[in-house]
Order: sequence, then C-alpha cells, then structure tokens
Amino acid sequence: MEIVFLSSNKSKIAEVQAILNKEEITVVPSSIKIEEIQSEDVKHLVRDKVLKAFSRIGRPIFVEHTGLYIEALNGLPGGLTQIFWDNLDAEGFIRLVAHAPDSKVIARTVIGYCDGLKIHFFEGDTKGTISTSSKGPTDFQWDCIFIPDGFSQTFAELGEKKNEISMRKKALEQLSNFLDK
Repeated sequence: MEIVFLSSNKSKIAEVQAILNKEEITVVPSSIKIEEIQSEDVKHLVRDKVLKAFSRIGRPIFVEHTGLYIEALNGLPGGLTQIFWDNLDAEGFIRLVAHAPDSKVIARTVIGYCDGLKIHFFEGDTKGTISTSSKGPTDFQWDCIFIPDGFSQTFAELGEKKNEISMRKKALEQLSNFLDK
C-alpha cells in the first residue's frame, strides 16, 4: 500500500518511512507548502493542515504534529513547540524548565489522515523528562533534550531505538492498523 505524507522535515520523513515500511506501507513524501495555523489545540491545527493538504493533493494524505507538554508549564508549549524551539533552541529550552527539575513531560504525536470523506485522528504519547544538557545529535529538534521514561539517554542518543518506543511510532501503528481494515 502507498500513502502520501505531508512534511518537508527530512528527519521526520525518514523516521516515518522506517516505521511504516516495516508495516509494508510505502510512504510518499510531499513537501508542498501549507500555511500552518498556530494553536494550542493540536487537533484543530492538524485538521486544518490535513484539509489544506488534501485540497492541494486531491488524494488520501496524512499529516502529523508532535509537541512537548511540560507539566511545570501547565502543558505548554504543546502545539506551539516548534515556535518555542525555533526561538529558544536546546539551551534556552533547558533553562525554561530548569526551575522545575524532574518535571514530567509528555511527547505527543497527533496524526490526521484524510481519505476524502472523513478525517481520522491517531495519537501516541511517550512520557519523559527534559535533560539538563543537550546530548546526542542536535539535528532533529528537541530529540537532544527529551529523555523517555525508563531510559537514561535522550531520543537523539538512542538512535534507531527511538523508533521502537516513540510517540510517533505509537500513532503510526494506529494509522497502520486503521489502513489494514
């Protein structure tokens, strides 16, 4: 089976392909530009994005949005994680949560799939904490500062192991199960 995925992030595309290829789903990336609304309401953001993508592509497509929900910040940045990251980078992000060490964090992926008739949502969560320093490669956003529960390494340090435990994998498995039906 073949499915179109809207993203221009090469790391995210590679991760999605690695996960779904094991499910015998071929991911065809599309990097068309969609103006993404900014909202704390991630389902609203994903719905808007997938509808815009479907209207441009004209065939079934999925999009995803992943964010960090930090307990000490009342769930922020959530759907606004990319804006926070672009303005703070790793060290600024770490300073932001330094006042609340061991604060619980949820990394959440929300996928929206539009088949032309309906939008379907799939979610995956991974609980963890924010590291006290950036560790591992820094080329994939906040992977270098997020430590999943049960591990002592950041997602960036875990490498391919991340694809076995991540919030994105959990959401993609739900999408794959839905497509199998």
